[in-house]
Amino acid sequence: MKDEYFIVEELPLYDPVGDGRHLYVNLTKKGLTTIEVQHRLAKLFNLSPSDVGYAGLKDKHACATQTFSIPLESGDGKIIEEVIEHVKRSLPVTVNWARLHRNKLRPGHLLGNRFRVTITDLNVTPEEAECRAKAIVEKLRRCGVPNFFGPQRFGFQGDNIVKGMNIVRGKLRVKDRWLRRFLISSYQSYLCNLYLARRVEAGLFYKILPGDIAKKYSTGGMFIVEDAEREQPRYNRQEISFTAPIYGSRMWMARGPAGEFESEILKEAGVTLDMFDQVKVEGTRRLGRLSISDIQVEIEGSNLVVSFTLPKGAFATSVLREIMKTEPEAMRCSLASS
Repeated sequence: MKDEYFIVEELPLYDPVGDGRHLYVNLTKKGLTTIEVQHRLAKLFNLSPSDVGYAGLKDKHACATQTFSIPLESGDGKIIEEVIEHVKRSLPVTVNWARLHRNKLRPGHLLGNRFRVTITDLNVTPEEAECRAKAIVEKLRRCGVPNFFGPQRFGFQGDNIVKGMNIVRGKLRVKDRWLRRFLISSYQSYLCNLYLARRVEAGLFYKILPGDIAKKYSTGGMFIVEDAEREQPRYNRQEISFTAPIYGSRMWMARGPAGEFESEILKEAGVTLDMFDQVKVEGTRRLGRLSISDIQVEIEGSNLVVSFTLPKGAFATSVLREIMKTEPEAMRCSLASS
């Protein structure tokens, strides 16, 4: 796939103020991961990779626009120009702009991402593909999309899931703290996907359940659903969503029917919250349904182009699988490895 077929633009949480000792450099990359760019920038300016900040990870095989922060000894204009020129000469990237700010850019300092994805090799005529896609998109606007984690999180044939599961079960030790946490997180993501898949299969994606822990789209506030019948209209209007479990020892568990549903997933997986406690993983909750009111489709030549915006932490594959009606190979392998 050409990198230009998958375009992603980071949406910032805030704009740099124009002064400070951290230079925010917005650039467009192709064929490089975010971590690879971080390390190249660090090497370029004799820094530790941890000194170079970024807000979110972007795919390697994409045309990705995102911002990095580089600490400076001085905010002098001449130094800034030298830094920009050094980046332009040394890295295979396009520098879009650079401005000073007072703090380092850190993971999570973004609102979300805007995507423009080109789907090629259509097995129907472009006109038929557009007609089908528009019908699907209309339903997605009304009902939203399950907030699945993307298959790239799970590794080759689900290796990360299996390793993470064995760490949680006490059958595998990994000394590297970052790798250990990443593998456990991959297993948590798999369990969350399993919960969402079971909820869809049971016909419960379109419903709010008694005991669900709901989240408000507008404020992010969360609450326990006491009266599902009263809250259902708000769910239908996409004012609130149920949240999905990222299992851990201190995760806010749902109650009633919703809590029973969450517990069934753990039982099926053969793990307990105590096991997560042993590996010091607290858990959290994740928005269960993505609202994508701005999604658009159009035909360009013989290809179908899909454009949409997602909040941080959401994966474009969650939307594309609904449009294309296919299950990514990596996802199938992951589910088969559990």
